[in-house]
Amino acid sequence: MRAAATAAPHRSRPRLPALAAAALLALAAALTPAVARADGPGGDPGLDQTIDAGEPITHGNHVIGTGHVDMGPKFDGGAWKFLIHDDAHKADADAASVWRYPDETVLRVVDAAKLKVPDSSAYSFVGAAPGSTVWVVPETQNPGVVWAGWNTQDPAVMSRLDRGATFSVTGVQGPGVLTVYLQSGDFGAPQVLWDSRKKGAQPIWVDTNTHTHANWVFTEPGVYLVRMAASATLKDGTKVSDTELVRFAVGTGTSTGAALAATWKGPAPTAPAATSPAPAGTPVTAPATAPRPAATTGTGRDDTLVRLLVGAIVVVALALVAGFTLVAVRGNRAKRRALAARTAAGADGGAEQ
Repeated sequence: MRAAATAAPHRSRPRLPALAAAALLALAAALTPAVARADGPGGDPGLDQTIDAGEPITHGNHVIGTGHVDMGPKFDGGAWKFLIHDDAHKADADAASVWRYPDETVLRVVDAAKLKVPDSSAYSFVGAAPGSTVWVVPETQNPGVVWAGWNTQDPAVMSRLDRGATFSVTGVQGPGVLTVYLQSGDFGAPQVLWDSRKKGAQPIWVDTNTHTHANWVFTEPGVYLVRMAASATLKDGTKVSDTELVRFAVGTGTSTGAALAATWKGPAPTAPAATSPAPAGTPVTAPATAPRPAATTGTGRDDTLVRLLVGAIVVVALALVAGFTLVAVRGNRAKRRALAARTAAGADGGAEQ
């Protein structure tokens, strides 16, 4: 965790389309945090990766306590699945990188991840007092701690994905608060992506061929189940989605067996069901709570944003029609006054003769 660091009024005619467009972009940007690619110029070189199309999906319970892992979509026998990419080869040239099922995998966050909450109001969102101990899976790799992120880089996914995917946290079960945030390298304010205290789905947009890591902050040791979904529209128009439980054992003393055995308690949060790509004519419904990003990200939009855009266009059109009508009415009145003036002048001239 890193420490954070009026024009005069006038009466010229407002440019309605430009103002409406600016307002829409600002509103759309506030709807969904758009996560930019983290492996671009100036980014962490450790994020520059290419995933081999031949990396298999493997079964079997497995604990990952160090090294690089990503969550992301992959096609499993034609079905869209949200899996964990265990990049073991990055740390050990003799090991093979594989994809694992979240329900069979535990991400172990050992005590080497302990940090103190900075004495800054910028970090009040983590849910722990300044100076308190928290467990942090960092945005920048700590060799002694598992390095968890996400990607949309599986070759089959990239070839079939239309622009990007929506990742959502739809619920968290655990003894403390979990927050996930990004922090820019220039000590800018933290950008909170997910917060376990919030209800309902918390979506973010992830472009195709993106690899991102963030800070995962846990306020208490113990077992955490994080319900995550990946939803997308494929190039052929098929809508796909899958929801999985990502398992964390936080604290060296926390049992990884307990994390594997843990089950979701209480009612399941509203979330898209796990699906396979639907046959033509029977598309799977994507979650209505996963809006796509603003136009400034170069990505798609969801139905909510479309309705906002349509509504704004209608408002602008009505305003333009009203403006044109007002101009026409005023023009007609001016013409009638000018005609009346000329008629009166002619009448006066005739009377003088």
